[in-house]
Amino acid sequence: MEIETASGFRNTIVCDVDRLFRIRSSMPDNDASLRDNLVQLLRGGNAHVDVLSALKDFPPKHYGAKPENSPHSAWELLEHMRISLRDLWDFSTNDEYVEKEWPDDYWPKTAEPPSKEAWQNSVRALKEDLVAFEELIKNPDSNLYAQIPWGKKDQTLLREVLLAADHNSYHTGELVFLRRMLGAWNG
Repeated sequence: MEIETASGFRNTIVCDVDRLFRIRSSMPDNDASLRDNLVQLLRGGNAHVDVLSALKDFPPKHYGAKPENSPHSAWELLEHMRISLRDLWDFSTNDEYVEKEWPDDYWPKTAEPPSKEAWQNSVRALKEDLVAFEELIKNPDSNLYAQIPWGKKDQTLLREVLLAADHNSYHTGELVFLRRMLGAWNG
């Protein structure tokens, strides 16, 4: 087959239609593979450290530490990730969802947690919300592509999962960098 490109060049495309058909016909007729990959993406760890590993054994003396020029402490990053993930979960599953105020409702009020237990509770809540999102993704009855009825155009479960994974990935990188600055990273 010969095609002409927008710039006027002609290219000949060789296409083995039989091979292409065999590849397409061997593809699964469901989206289980996509769902598995979305779970892996949300967990993190494929291209970089996952969030739970970045939080593991975080030294309590550094929970509220902010090295020079650092915009956030570990507590602020952890709480922001927890609050944001919970918000995305709520938006994706709750038809009575109430939008939070940006940025005030998405960040803790202080750089330090009120207690070591507050840190532990936040980590536990983040883990629980990750598991809840994973279960939602894995559920074949969860339509990844349908617009969320109370959302705006193009707000689908797929979009919210990708947003959650992207958000977690970004702030996990910040958390690891912060740990390195504090001399508290052995990864």
